[in-house]
Amino acid sequence: MANLKLNTRLLLSHLLVMIVGLSTFTVIAKFSSPRFFVLRLEQLENRGLVTVRSARTYLIDGFESAWNTSSFWSIVIGASTAGCLSYWVARHITQPLHHMAGITQKLAGGQLEARMPQSNIPELNDLGNSFNRMAQSLEGVEQRRRELISDLTHELRTPLTVMRGYLEELADGRLDPSPELYSRLIRESKRLERLTSDLQELSKAEAGHVPLNIQTVDLRPLLTSLVERFRDQIVEQEPTLELLCPADLPLAWCDRDRTEQILVNLLGNALHYTEKGNITLKAWRGQQEIWLAVSDTGVGIAPDDLPYVFERFWRADRSRSRHSGGSGIGLAISRHLVELQNGQIEVESVFNQGSTFRFCLPMSQSSARESLRRLGRSMAAVPSVNSP
Repeated sequence: MANLKLNTRLLLSHLLVMIVGLSTFTVIAKFSSPRFFVLRLEQLENRGLVTVRSARTYLIDGFESAWNTSSFWSIVIGASTAGCLSYWVARHITQPLHHMAGITQKLAGGQLEARMPQSNIPELNDLGNSFNRMAQSLEGVEQRRRELISDLTHELRTPLTVMRGYLEELADGRLDPSPELYSRLIRESKRLERLTSDLQELSKAEAGHVPLNIQTVDLRPLLTSLVERFRDQIVEQEPTLELLCPADLPLAWCDRDRTEQILVNLLGNALHYTEKGNITLKAWRGQQEIWLAVSDTGVGIAPDDLPYVFERFWRADRSRSRHSGGSGIGLAISRHLVELQNGQIEVESVFNQGSTFRFCLPMSQSSARESLRRLGRSMAAVPSVNSP
């Protein structure tokens, strides 16, 4: 019994229910029908409608014979019909499961586009939808893995090719060693080191293994120090960098170092893509969160590229970004770091006019309670419409 298939189990269960039902019906009818028949004959005799006392035994025997014959054929025909119907129902129920087993084999063989068809059984349809979501997730993971390998080899090829070319020329004596040459080799090696470090950071962020030190943080000193640090990197007068932060900015519930890492990525991107104009770092209070935004008047992002801004190795301008040393991973890391701190990050951009990256962080519990108290006092101070 333990090795029986599901369709066999369903068929046997249906047949068992049918046998129990027919047996109960037959036994009860076998013992009760003759009694009811005799009782009916007695009622007819008492009314004087018919006299059957002499033929009572003959009538009862004939009734029992007719009953036995009809019961036999009813059981045979009913069992056959019920058996066929039970077999069809069992096959109909188990067919999607067999189909799912076949699709599982296809997924194991690398055919990740296989999907379960819709079923008219709600429970099996829900199971199929869950299976399809799992298959879609696996297909997305495999696609991202292939894209990661492709992008990674593309990123590594450029510095490795440059370093190999210099080293081959040095080995052949076609190029004389010089401090400038060594500086180029060091610059390319630092690019490789930065790329591997970013990839490691991204891998940890995507897996949720980034250590976080969540605590109450006063963001205003952090924002002020970041603006001063990046102002020192601006050699010319443009772009200008300014900070818009209220003096009563609430405390945030976040990791200070990771928040600084996010802002460094966003400000660095803004400096890379803004030759003139201004860059603004802004902070403001939300309902239960604190919003931070970096706005610039740079080259902007094309509408078709906006959905891919936070994808790994994405660049709005690949040649320029690679020349400046970017790896195209900073925004992907920033998105994961924001999400790990229970926040969200957004982007708005107009091509050739500028971009705004903003993200929110949870407000500390004490600041959130104070905000609610202020809101309650402000609502209580508003006069009622019905007041005189």
